Amino acid sequence: MRFPDKTVAVTGAAGNLGRAVAAAFAADGAKCLLIDQTIEYLNMAYPDVPAETKIAVDLLDREATVAALSTQGADILVAIAGGFHMGEPVHETPADKWKLMQDLNVTTLVNSAAAIVPGMIDRGAGKIVTIGANAATKGVPEMGAYCASKAAVLRLTEAMSGELRDHGINVNCVMPSIIDTPANRAAMPGADPAKWVAPADLAAVITFLASDAAKSVHGALVPVVGLS
Repeated sequence: MRFPDKTVAVTGAAGNLGRAVAAAFAADGAKCLLIDQTIEYLNMAYPDVPAETKIAVDLLDREATVAALSTQGADILVAIAGGFHMGEPVHETPADKWKLMQDLNVTTLVNSAAAIVPGMIDRGAGKIVTIGANAATKGVPEMGAYCASKAAVLRLTEAMSGELRDHGINVNCVMPSIIDTPANRAAMPGADPAKWVAPADLAAVITFLASDAAKSVHGALVPVVGLS
């Protein structure tokens, strides 16, 4: 057990990756705080989990996020909440889609950090793992808004790492390629999902970065790309 007596806050917990990450931490002894937009999503994803571990909050609302999470005593934050959009060239990207990508991928991370990091600083310890994207390493045609938002996650990860390492807090990022989910299989029926990243495999990298074995790792941007 790598995480006895540790509390892990998992945002986006009702999604495919969130469920895999929560299961991996729970199997390793952690208490998981399961965070998502609505209690209905959480109840569907975790029908047998105690209600007190499920936290429904709009991560775009900083005041609500701080109120919901700041007193939970999270030792680890895994900031999975986010979203994906593609389909238009940059000059045709609707303003609402640009804002959506910034909101889902950047604002949720910043607000989660605002709620949880002060407690980590007070305790002099903590681990934060963010979710970037391998696509964020360069601009991809018709994915400009998404690539830009995930590139911001990479830069924020590096900034937070430099700000927080002297407080005993490690901040690192995983950068997956396509994750093997039912939605991605449906969207790309002709692709070979065996080449994608299994959620459990990505969860294994995340739990490593949150463990004491990674205590000397700061500001890493770790590609997790399967066979793609």
